[in-house]
Amino acid sequence: MPKPEIEFSDMASVQWKAVEGGSGVTGEGITERVLSYDAKSGDTTRLLRLAPGVDTNEVITHDFWEEVIILEGSLIDKRLNKEFTKGMYACRPPGMIHGPYRSPNGCTTFEVRYYKK
Repeated sequence: MPKPEIEFSDMASVQWKAVEGGSGVTGEGITERVLSYDAKSGDTTRLLRLAPGVDTNEVITHDFWEEVIILEGSLIDKRLNKEFTKGMYACRPPGMIHGPYRSPNGCTTFEVRYYKK
């Protein structure tokens, strides 16, 4: 089933859940709120939250496109030694290397993931 049709609704009713393997950054203090998902294509829209003090060791690559905007807080790409802050945007094609990350003060991002046909 493709992503569902959703009119404006209160997303607070969608629970934060621990991020499972295969979803990008994983580990203690990392949660997601999946807003829409297409099981057939894997296309996903979600909020990702890193609690204050999260520090990962994984370098990330994936086979889908990912667009991300930081809504709150900041995260530091340890490989690049660069901090990314509220309002910053990334567009990552399949195979682009990113991370590992740390977030001393916490971070919330809005992400859209999709497979280009």
